[in-house]
Amino acid sequence: MTRALRLRTIADVAPDVASGAVSARELTEACLDRIAERDGDLNAFIAVDADGARAAARAADDEIAAGHCRGPLHGIPISLKDLIDVAGSPTTAASNVRPRTPVAADAPVVAKLRAAGAIVLGKCNLHEFAFGTTSEDSAFGPVHNPHDLSRSPGGSSGGSAAAVADGMSFGSIGTDTGGSIRIPSAACGTIGLKPSFGELSCEGIVPLSRTLDHVGPLARSVADAGMLYDVMAGRTPRLPAEMPLPDRCRLGVPRPYFLDRVDPEVRRRFDEALARLGQAGVEVTEAEIPHAGDIAAVYLPIVLAEGMAYHAATLDRRPEDYTAGVRLRLEMGRYVLAEDYVRARRGQEVLQREVAESLTACDALILPTLAIPAPSLGVDTVEVDGHTDSVRSLTLRLTQGFNLSGHPAISLPCGRTPDGLPCAVQLVGRRDRTADLLDVARRVEAIIDDHGGHTGNAASDRVAT
Repeated sequence: MTRALRLRTIADVAPDVASGAVSARELTEACLDRIAERDGDLNAFIAVDADGARAAARAADDEIAAGHCRGPLHGIPISLKDLIDVAGSPTTAASNVRPRTPVAADAPVVAKLRAAGAIVLGKCNLHEFAFGTTSEDSAFGPVHNPHDLSRSPGGSSGGSAAAVADGMSFGSIGTDTGGSIRIPSAACGTIGLKPSFGELSCEGIVPLSRTLDHVGPLARSVADAGMLYDVMAGRTPRLPAEMPLPDRCRLGVPRPYFLDRVDPEVRRRFDEALARLGQAGVEVTEAEIPHAGDIAAVYLPIVLAEGMAYHAATLDRRPEDYTAGVRLRLEMGRYVLAEDYVRARRGQEVLQREVAESLTACDALILPTLAIPAPSLGVDTVEVDGHTDSVRSLTLRLTQGFNLSGHPAISLPCGRTPDGLPCAVQLVGRRDRTADLLDVARRVEAIIDDHGGHTGNAASDRVAT
């Protein structure tokens, strides 16, 4: 019963919590039991507040029993990336640089989740200061992928993705500067949503690059991600029954650049997903972002310069307290000239226009989320299509452009490799229309989910046993 309970989606279990058929205490204990059982292998959590979660669960049950259900998140246990302030807990950013003193107040997104009745289980591990894509460089040790412990869960929100995929929490909140929600969601087989830039407050969250940073949910269904997003945006969350699927939608595939260098198995799963969508009546067309090949060159000066601006004083005083890889990337920011930064910001404006133009003829773009399956831990390079590239560049390749453009993007599982590693599609919607993107994503999810074999990805199949 415990396993079946912890693998349910929020949308599925919320009515039972509201009716009293399932208690918040049962959900919380199921998650805490799984953390105790598996976190020694996964290292997904930096801190677990078992006492606080149990107290919040008791309070939720009492309130619901008195007829005061706050909505579908009331009594639902979630986790938070340890880049986000939680009152009474340190915000470590997975670094020895940060003080271990508790912060005084919740970040605004956390305050809204608590007000909706969500129960905070603890803080998840990550790539130090969110400046990496594998969740290996952490003062607390690397996070492991629940589908294969020898592999990365992606990053930087790797602990959040592993926790959701393995049933340790019903949802998690991560951050995304170049793909840090979508990359681990793809690697672990969860849903990961990056809303439009600026839609959700990043106050109370340790920054990496203030012009690229986003905060958003990781979950086990699009509906769950939508409910978490709605609450953080200050809106009343809707259950699936209140969200009719769109009758029709049109998807654009930006093949140049985005499909030039993709692992063969990832490409097969993507093509299979496109075929199923076409068979279900979804119109799939071609799209193009003319300067997509310049994405990395535009992204790098911005993230390096803005990251260095935040860390400069600490790097001068305590360089040895950073992990080697993160320190090296931050130090590179010292060599970004003002003209490089200004030129990159102009390039960002070009990409913003081009992504917007590519969406005029379709409801969303569709492309793979991650060009490769989850990479092995400790591996720096991977060969794809006869080219050897760094793991960092390959994992960022398909996601960082939409941090530059600020458009909402969501990752959905679309099957697995023969080795059992998840693959994913990414949908990109119109700027400031995240709710519309979620509607399209629910239709896509309904078509490509649960098809058996290597392409099967029902919620229960995504979670390691």
